[in-house]
Amino acid sequence: MSDTDEEQTQRNQKEQGKEQPVLASALSQKERETIAKLPYEQARDQLIQAVQALEAGGLDLDASMRQWEIGEALAKRAQELLGQVRAKLDAAQQEQASAGAQAGTQSNLDA
Repeated sequence: MSDTDEEQTQRNQKEQGKEQPVLASALSQKERETIAKLPYEQARDQLIQAVQALEAGGLDLDASMRQWEIGEALAKRAQELLGQVRAKLDAAQQEQASAGAQAGTQSNLDA
């Protein structure tokens, strides 16, 4: 299981002697784990809902912070999934370019 951004930042600050106080999170570990398992479309749709709730206003400070944290976690999940797709596409393009470069060569015929 990988570190969260907060944990990595805290570790870096601690190593540099600049340890910062830990801020309380409005999200439970279970909620974070649930978000970490969402498919892209669901994460995107829930992110839109979180943004709309913030834009609509009328939330108290605690509810606003909770919506913000939910939005951050959902955006991170969506970006993670897009990064995985981008890596797969890059690998496929590289493989295709490599196969194209080998087409009709002696090494291709020997296989």
